[in-house]
Amino acid sequence: MASIAAELGVSRTTVSNAYNRPDQLSPELRERILAQAEAQGYPGPDPMARSLRMRRVGAVGVLFTEQLSFAFEDPASVDFLAGLSEECGRRGDSLLVIPASSSECAMSLDDASQGPSPSESDPRQLIRQAVVDSFVVYSVAEDDPFLQAVLERGLPTVICDQPTEVGEVPFVGIDDREAIKPAVRHLTELGHRKVGVLSVRLSRQRNDGLVDAERLAGARHHVQRSRVEGALEALAEAGVDAADVPIIERHLNDPDNNYDAARELLTSHPELTAVVCTTDTQALGVLRYARDHGIRVPEDLSVTGFDGIEMARHVGVTTVIQPNRDKGRAAGAALAGGDPRVMLPTEFLPGRTTGAPREAS
Repeated sequence: MASIAAELGVSRTTVSNAYNRPDQLSPELRERILAQAEAQGYPGPDPMARSLRMRRVGAVGVLFTEQLSFAFEDPASVDFLAGLSEECGRRGDSLLVIPASSSECAMSLDDASQGPSPSESDPRQLIRQAVVDSFVVYSVAEDDPFLQAVLERGLPTVICDQPTEVGEVPFVGIDDREAIKPAVRHLTELGHRKVGVLSVRLSRQRNDGLVDAERLAGARHHVQRSRVEGALEALAEAGVDAADVPIIERHLNDPDNNYDAARELLTSHPELTAVVCTTDTQALGVLRYARDHGIRVPEDLSVTGFDGIEMARHVGVTTVIQPNRDKGRAAGAALAGGDPRVMLPTEFLPGRTTGAPREAS
């Protein structure tokens, strides 16, 4: 910058303004400065140096305790990120998606917990080394060590979905327990009493199978626990004992695991006439399994989902619509000093995947 200023006979501040405050210069002068910079091979002020000087990098860290691909493949997550990027984009901020997942990470975390200080391989270094101004934590367990690492940074932070209560940290979410009840009451009003439940993981400790009362009561993933408990409460209103409701859990919410969860539930409990799913992606897995095995929906089996993703609505899944895009917008607004606690409304959407229970054979 000094050499450009000397060449053109202007001050170094004038050269800086050509990049940082172009409105302070005439178009002609700015063009002269940029042309001289190009001739000397100068690309402009170093953004890292500028960030150090201004103590701001213009980036929001988004913590996903999932594989990175999940953020771009899961429809609900895609909608959330779209809403968050809209709000942050208006302020000129970019997003840094931070994946903090996999069994390897869990093993490293367990190892790190044995000593007073984590090693360089500690996955929490992802959080400690993230060059961001603030964090949005997207749906993690209340005992997740990555969440603790975020809080230790002391940067502005917003939690979306879960955990629901973390000190004074702003929160954006829905009432998952109440939101699922209209879908379950819809089933009981149709006459269903033999109902099973599919759930995404309830805790960080992996369980791919049946959920007992002890695991449900100790679940640290508040969203899934609340949805399952809300479903059981709605069934209890119709006289269905929770002990008679099989609950199958899968640690990963992907097509293969959702299909396999449907297989486990329906082969071990062929008497079921309805399945309540805590995500639409699980409901789609049930529909795929039913199609492959000659189970008619809704004549033989009714299915409900949760989320209101576009694909589920397109095929007519009876579901609960939650405003994922609005969640992202609200999280971005909370970072900018908006409402510190936002509870968004949901909507029950009857579809083509529910009907009266089949007659007993």
